Amino acid sequence: MPQEPDAKEAPEAGHASVAPVELGDLAALKALAHPRRQRVLQHLTLHGPATSATLARALGLNTGATSYHLRELARYGFVEEADGPADGTAGGHRERWWRAVPGDLRFPPRSRQNPEMRLVMDELNHHAYAADLELFERLQRDADDGPWADAFPYSRGTVRLTPDELGQFFEEYIALLNRYKRPASETPPGARTLLTRFLAFPAPAPTGDDHPDPDAGRAHGSAHHTREADPS
Repeated sequence: MPQEPDAKEAPEAGHASVAPVELGDLAALKALAHPRRQRVLQHLTLHGPATSATLARALGLNTGATSYHLRELARYGFVEEADGPADGTAGGHRERWWRAVPGDLRFPPRSRQNPEMRLVMDELNHHAYAADLELFERLQRDADDGPWADAFPYSRGTVRLTPDELGQFFEEYIALLNRYKRPASETPPGARTLLTRFLAFPAPAPTGDDHPDPDAGRAHGSAHHTREADPS
């Protein structure tokens, strides 16, 4: 799920860059902030197209609820109808399949958010962070000792930047993600879906009792591996 400020989802496939789209409509943000809709969107993003019935089974909801949330997400362009299996029928009627709409989705910077939008964004991010943490902990609990057991790079670091430099840093991060994105037809055997998250925030302002960090201004980080199972 995107995070603000200047949040975005990198394009789903291909190497060409996709023009960013800023999501500044308050009604659309409110629709996206609903925790069940975030779960629906995350499932479609991770597992591909699904029907309201398959989503209901996967998320522990009823089909009426998933159908409603899919319609709301589609209303604001977050999901769209997709082609399903050729024989996908239910009760003599063709099932409706849905997929997450790929793209570079960005939220307005916090400096341009009014108080009401900030409340909505805070709620959206709260649910997104909680869902990420829950998924991370579940994957660790269910991890196995297969070839992907150590495939979890992790880094913490600090770097001194101006706001403009931070914006450039983030754009370079998105460009790096896009370099490795490719359609299924170009994906080699053995590849698996990896979840990527980026979060940066300024350190607290120093007080009179604080002493300058001799390492300040130098990026430093460490990487270690823990076991993580693939969600798909």
